Amino acid sequence: MKRISISEVSEKMSGIDIAILSTHSENGEIANRPMSNNGDVKYNGDSYFFTYEEALCISDIERDPKVALSYSGKTGIFTGTGVYIAVEGLAELIRDKAAFQQHWTPDLDSWFDQGVETPNLVLIKVKAKRIKFWDHGDEGEAVL
Repeated sequence: MKRISISEVSEKMSGIDIAILSTHSENGEIANRPMSNNGDVKYNGDSYFFTYEEALCISDIERDPKVALSYSGKTGIFTGTGVYIAVEGLAELIRDKAAFQQHWTPDLDSWFDQGVETPNLVLIKVKAKRIKFWDHGDEGEAVL
């Protein structure tokens, strides 16, 4: 199994805007939804996503912070083909406006029209515990 650095993972994730966030729903089923990196893609093992307090993923995370993120992109790490990245981690809900400022990008204004002052805004932080990748027949893990 190949081992790659977190910087190699970051390089490939920088071209991928959408991740699928998987949580555990109230009935114990897996719930999935697309989330945007919003340009916040210098990856060091932590991912950040903005949403509203009322989103179902918030109550899912409060109940069980174990989550997964799935990424797929057109360019592979080693072969120039598709790459797939799976992150298993723990989610944390952040409601601090100073933290919002650190991760805010201008394209978020189209989703949250009052910026970091948007009522009921929540920042989801996912800290990776394990990262696996698949790249045209190659499979491996990132060193965290």
